[in-house]
Amino acid sequence: MTLISLAGLLSAAGSNKLLQATAVITGTFILEDAATLLAAMQVASGALSLPLALGSLYAGIVLGDLGLYGLGWLSGKHEWARRMVPKHRRDLGHSWVKQRVFPLVMISRFVPGLRLPTYTTLGFLHAPLVQFALAAIAATLVWTSGLFFVSLHLGVLMMHYLGIWRWAGLAVFLLIIIMVGRLATRLYYINRKDTP
Repeated sequence: MTLISLAGLLSAAGSNKLLQATAVITGTFILEDAATLLAAMQVASGALSLPLALGSLYAGIVLGDLGLYGLGWLSGKHEWARRMVPKHRRDLGHSWVKQRVFPLVMISRFVPGLRLPTYTTLGFLHAPLVQFALAAIAATLVWTSGLFFVSLHLGVLMMHYLGIWRWAGLAVFLLIIIMVGRLATRLYYINRKDTP
């Protein structure tokens, strides 16, 4: 599902709030930053209400995060995974992550490419679920709210200055976010290699 088809789905939902919420939540499972940008643009145009957009974004993203944790937890139940990571290593890992759930979740939310491996590892090592859920909610509130309100203000400006070309502006903004994320990840790994 592309950004344009998600926009079409939101348009097709009309004023049906349940369909609008479903479209936004579904979009977060596919590409959450794009869903956030699109929801902000829809709010800027008046096609979507602010509380419904933010509530749906928060729900979809947190459900996705819990799903990643659950996949890791389920993989830890299979014999093949237990053979790959001996019990003493799992116990060491559990002890280590148990004390660091909140910072691990916060860092992985803000560094592109870390969520999938971090959240599934936390599930695999049976990090405390309540701590994970609270950390995921807090990280989502900070990141998604920030991205949403920046996008909302840019959306208003793009609608005013770009008119119908606002979708091209949205695509460029999304591309910039992806490129900055990749650059940040590359710099992170380069700095890790330089550290003794």
